[in-house]
Amino acid sequence: MTALRGLWPEAQDICTSLGLMLSLVLFMGLARVVTRQQLHGFMMAHTFVLEFLATFQLCCCTHELQLLSEQEPAHRTWPLSLIYFFSLVHGLTLVGTSSNPCGVMMQMLLGGMSPETGAIRLLAQLIGAMCSRYCISALWSLGLTKYHLNERTFVCRNPIQVDLPKAVIIEAICSFIFHGALLHFQEIRTKLRIHLLAALTTFLVYAGGSLTGAVFNPALALSLHFKCFDEAFLRFFIVYWLAPSLGILLMILMFSFFLPWLYNNHTINKKE
Repeated sequence: MTALRGLWPEAQDICTSLGLMLSLVLFMGLARVVTRQQLHGFMMAHTFVLEFLATFQLCCCTHELQLLSEQEPAHRTWPLSLIYFFSLVHGLTLVGTSSNPCGVMMQMLLGGMSPETGAIRLLAQLIGAMCSRYCISALWSLGLTKYHLNERTFVCRNPIQVDLPKAVIIEAICSFIFHGALLHFQEIRTKLRIHLLAALTTFLVYAGGSLTGAVFNPALALSLHFKCFDEAFLRFFIVYWLAPSLGILLMILMFSFFLPWLYNNHTINKKE
């Protein structure tokens, strides 16, 4: 009984954090409904607000998830279970948005998005990422749980535990795999696709999280590690902005040019 009483405050803090994240998701969902109703005839404003809300939701929830994952869980799979669950939630609620500059870049390079729309989405993502920092800082200042410390958002918690070349390779590979799957899962029905992408995200975080954080999202990295960008801009710019972009470029080159060329070359040689 004493042990259960000792665990109760811990469970209460976890439930409060989960409730906070689900409340943010619900509030952003309501905001999206209003946006679709009120800005339906204003395409650019409609696109901007939806992308802003999606990025804001993703970044706020990830701040809270990162906070929970740094505690000492009763089961080691608990943080991964949370990542999988909220990846599903984001997949279900953020349909039609990317909340990732790399996703926008991929669509632009493949001709699926105009430069004007791409620029609007990128601007919305950056603003959403920065606003999420101030929102989460304000929420943590309320002291809803013992983990919520306002000062936490103003210090650099460097997640890069390997040297620069390895960090670049890890983030590039994560971006390559995730966006390659995102591109080629389009033919799969929506419910199954969301589960596959959530499982893939969880696996990538498990594989690379202890090395670089496995962010593979420049906007999310800016929100999570803004102070680190301020203190060591070049290093973090290379790892969290250039490396994921490099992964996108390699993925497009491979699937759009190299593999078709290899297939055509093999077919010609076979006919000869």
